[in-house]
Amino acid sequence: MLTLIAFEAAAGSSRPNIVFIFSDDHAVNAIGAYGSRINQTPNIDRIAREGTILLNNMCGNSICGPSRATVLTGLHSHANGFKKNGDEFNGAQRTFPKLLQQGGYETAVIGKWHLTSEPTGFDHWDVSTGQGSYYNPTFISSEGRHRIFGYTTDIVTDLSIRWMQEERDSEKPFLLMCQFKAPHRNWMPNIKYLNQYDGEQIPEPATLLDNFEGRTSSIRKNSMMIGRHMRLMGDLQLDHPNPNNAYDVKSRKTDTYSRLSPEQRRQWYMAFAPKNAAFYEANLEGEDLVRWKYQRYIKNYLRCITSVDENVGRILDYLDWAGLAENTLVIYSSDQGFYLGEHGFFDKRWMYEESLRMPFVARWPGVIPAGSKVSEITQNIDFAPTFLEVAGLTPPDDMHGRSALGLLRGESAPDWRDSIYYHYYEEGGHGVARHEGVRTDRYKLIHFYDVDEWEFYDLEQDPNEMMSRYGDPQYAAPIEALRAELDSLKSTYGVD
Repeated sequence: MLTLIAFEAAAGSSRPNIVFIFSDDHAVNAIGAYGSRINQTPNIDRIAREGTILLNNMCGNSICGPSRATVLTGLHSHANGFKKNGDEFNGAQRTFPKLLQQGGYETAVIGKWHLTSEPTGFDHWDVSTGQGSYYNPTFISSEGRHRIFGYTTDIVTDLSIRWMQEERDSEKPFLLMCQFKAPHRNWMPNIKYLNQYDGEQIPEPATLLDNFEGRTSSIRKNSMMIGRHMRLMGDLQLDHPNPNNAYDVKSRKTDTYSRLSPEQRRQWYMAFAPKNAAFYEANLEGEDLVRWKYQRYIKNYLRCITSVDENVGRILDYLDWAGLAENTLVIYSSDQGFYLGEHGFFDKRWMYEESLRMPFVARWPGVIPAGSKVSEITQNIDFAPTFLEVAGLTPPDDMHGRSALGLLRGESAPDWRDSIYYHYYEEGGHGVARHEGVRTDRYKLIHFYDVDEWEFYDLEQDPNEMMSRYGDPQYAAPIEALRAELDSLKSTYGVD
């Protein structure tokens, strides 16, 4: 049975609303508040400026569906049953939206779902089919399928604002999970941003041309290199559509543009045809070609983020206009990190920092100190218990995570965890071997258990993780300690 706990929020306020804005594959390195060198995100930064930022927030399994299942349940992948994309989420299990419902909240999820089964625990749901489409997407709700014309990030925001303004029970506190597809592959920007960054050179990461020396064979077996594995057509828009024929593309791959209207195809043609002609004329090779691919990829990725940030601003503006801002906890996060050319990569999956770290900024006026920062190690298992405590409910003892509300409020937490557990289960995706590991504030230990390879990093001395020190006598003590900690965490969480 759920119990209300003693809870004091801003003076005179009722139980807070929770607006959880969740994007897909948004790296912290592409957020201004986290120190981005490559773009600006003024609206996401506003949340951090008016609230707090978690500087060391991690996922437990860096892949889309499993992270979403962990957010819902407060449990690591092995315990919630969703270990890899393609699994089916068991909607009968306990989730924090169900507990909020029992506690008197109205709940809604709108946008990307990606858990195969239909949503449960929501009074209202309207979610993308599968991965979703960037243009003119199809949604499914309890009433069936429907298709909406437009750009998906805008559409998800439109539906979210409509639900808050017109469809919810205004007598109840609410949870809204507003979940964007962007900036997930294949990085199709909104029409109005197709030419953003033209003529600019986006700074390259220092490790773009990494040769993987100093690490195990596992990393060299990957298939997520911008230079070797990124598709010129489907990923890099070199198959721009003929404005008169949606299927007349060089790659013969029709799904990328088949959803575009004639006018949308015309706009895409006008934006990319001149740039693509210049690419073919240049006839690039070697490192020059890798650098061109990076520029094309990162610009489209950042163009997608521009729309995400713009729509975060629309939600913040609505909350202000409706008089809801003062009693609403607003969170912006993403399901995992992503590679923006670091180590030459795109995608996620690895326990290396770029895909391990998740953004998390939160604003709650009068409760979360404005401009504050949280340095403790948090993880997506902590989201569910945090939201429950925010709502005045006691989180179940058997959730793997713990409430981070005290941290958000700027309180000290001397008994907070010192390490997090990670486990990637999927076999073969982008050539990433299954692995598990442990990370502390300074050290990281990774075990590629199918081939029994180990890597160890001193993040203080080697923040880019360029040299594994596993087996180095200088690090014998911390390696032994982390191996013991890995065993301890597996025992704590019941990992076989």
